[in-house]
Amino acid sequence: MDFALTEEQTAIFDMAHAFGQENIAPFARQWEAEGTIPKELWPQVGELGFGGLYVSEEAGGSGLTRLDATLVFEALSMACPSVAAFLSIHNMCAKMLDTFGSDELKARVMPGVLSLNTVLSYCLTEPGSGSDAAALKTRAERTNEGYTLNGTKAFISGGGYSDAYVCMVRTGEDGPKGISTVYVEDGTPGLSFGALEQKMGWKSQPTAQVQFDDCNIPANNLVGTEGDGFKYAMAGLDGGRLNISSCSLGAAQTALNLTLQYMSERKAFGTSIDQFQALQFRLADMEIEMQAARTFLRQAAWKLDQGAPDATKFCAMAKKFVTETGSKVVDQCLQLHGGYGYLADYGIEKLVRDLRVHQILEGTNEIMRVIVSRHMLANR
Repeated sequence: MDFALTEEQTAIFDMAHAFGQENIAPFARQWEAEGTIPKELWPQVGELGFGGLYVSEEAGGSGLTRLDATLVFEALSMACPSVAAFLSIHNMCAKMLDTFGSDELKARVMPGVLSLNTVLSYCLTEPGSGSDAAALKTRAERTNEGYTLNGTKAFISGGGYSDAYVCMVRTGEDGPKGISTVYVEDGTPGLSFGALEQKMGWKSQPTAQVQFDDCNIPANNLVGTEGDGFKYAMAGLDGGRLNISSCSLGAAQTALNLTLQYMSERKAFGTSIDQFQALQFRLADMEIEMQAARTFLRQAAWKLDQGAPDATKFCAMAKKFVTETGSKVVDQCLQLHGGYGYLADYGIEKLVRDLRVHQILEGTNEIMRVIVSRHMLANR
């Protein structure tokens, strides 16, 4: 059992980290204040091959493993977890299109998706269906030309910002078997957006409701087969849970690095505060928890890459453990900064706000416990 990263994996991490530190970190607070990420950033990210991280090389993607991808998101989130998480959403959509889309649809849309000239949003959640995603009500009625969509999606990262939307809609009966996936391009008549949501964190990501009012799309914008959309949506979530965990990990590592530096400079009672044993214990606890989280995350990613039968269980466990560890660590880092941690200039309070939502999205951490317990009971 080899826990070391390969030379190629180290190079992937270093490339993503260097890009983030140069092109994202210096502007993270500005983008948060403006409530948006400049569109011109994405083609630069696309040049690194990050527009289709686990799209096959034959299809024009990077063909990375899920473990490789966690390294990308950990590295980028050290610059800004909000930006890194937005890229994760795009990649989840890109993988769905590459895996389940028709050859015609892929030929039409994937070049822009892979270059990140086409930025994607994922539309599953609705005002009345969050954890109970299979209860979604947005309908797609068959027409001679394709489908007419009516309904509303909620909490959509990139709502009104993205270039296209991968949407789960109801084409048939109630429940998961009546759900299909469709591709809706920005500018389609009948597609509109609610006001931007005012959020605790992830402020650089524009978030809004996505609304369909007699929104007509062509039949060839159906992704895969009618009635299989819920399976497609769920298939992307194991990887999405790993990615959001990686974003917690990278951001928490940045907070810990900043805290170590701050404590070496901050003086109290005649010495730097990193010389107080009580505070050293706190640092040690955070390092132990971070290393445990990183190992757990990479084991879960390895299982997903290997197609292990318990991969879903491990992705759920890792998501619960790593996101809660990340939030705990950034909160402790704020505490160790004292009053300065509460100020925006020191960069810690933003991370506290950004990471809180990681315990909610990609399946709440309560749902992660449900998944784990069901696997346990099924295999007793």
